[in-house]
Amino acid sequence: MSNNPFIWIIDEEWPDYEIEKEILNKTYANCTIKYSNYDNAADLAAFGDQVDAVICQVYAYITAEMLEKMPRCKAIAVYGGGFDRVDIQTAKAKGIKVTNVSGYCAEDLADYVLAGIYHFNKRLTAYSGSIAKGLWGAQAVSKPVRRIKGSKLLIVGFGRIGRVVARRAKAVNMEVLAYDAYVDRETMAACGVEKVELAKGLAQADFVSVNAIYTPETEGLLSYREFKLMKPTAYLINTARGRILVEEDLIKAVQEGVIAGAAVDVIAHEPPAGDEAIFRCANILVTPHISYISIDSYTELKTRAVGNVITMLKGEIPADLVNP
Repeated sequence: MSNNPFIWIIDEEWPDYEIEKEILNKTYANCTIKYSNYDNAADLAAFGDQVDAVICQVYAYITAEMLEKMPRCKAIAVYGGGFDRVDIQTAKAKGIKVTNVSGYCAEDLADYVLAGIYHFNKRLTAYSGSIAKGLWGAQAVSKPVRRIKGSKLLIVGFGRIGRVVARRAKAVNMEVLAYDAYVDRETMAACGVEKVELAKGLAQADFVSVNAIYTPETEGLLSYREFKLMKPTAYLINTARGRILVEEDLIKAVQEGVIAGAAVDVIAHEPPAGDEAIFRCANILVTPHISYISIDSYTELKTRAVGNVITMLKGEIPADLVNP
């Protein structure tokens, strides 16, 4: 591998790449760094055969056809936890290592989940109509809610992020349940969490936080059948991936009052076209995939992604490798 590799960054989100450039230029005095958006066919044709490593946003597709046109490529580093748009099998067959950056925003996602819980519990933005009608104090509250202390949170997916969510919830004295087929009861108990089957947890929960990894196994994990198991007063918060839920079923469940509402930072199709039905559903709060964002998470994400590239170009095995 050259001491001055050719690095291709594919992204449409970041305003700048100062962290990446600083690290790469400190390691490789004269490396080449090129930037493209997701519509990159012309760039692939122009310099794909020179690329040693790719750093890409989670939304960027890295297909088998693209990999065929990058014969020198030895490393693909994804900005984030999701890597479902990279052809992992083709990359492995070609000897290309692929990494993600898991857990870098666990604290930020946990903050979002707790903010969602408080949003639904205290309804701070819901009282302008009451004030306009001259309603004050108890008169302004049509349906009192139970306090957060002692309410139950079900965490679906008890990996690194789910465990930070659990710590946050325990800190405000919530009872925490978790469903994860791959985490044993003892591990959860050590975190002060009760392991439950999905159906049982949904039936008990006042709030449900979706923190599972998106895989073929978890796609559509929560559909209308599962929502029907929940309390009509329960709320769902999704910061994982939109397709872990059956989106039209979530809309139906909220519209019918099967559950009270939802806060989703992810939807089935991202980036959205803008006319998705979920944007028009009362009692579903949609935020534009921002739950992971903080100065600290940006710094860790970019630093680890570039570090993964450098490790892979050295021929070493990075900790974040996803296709061993």
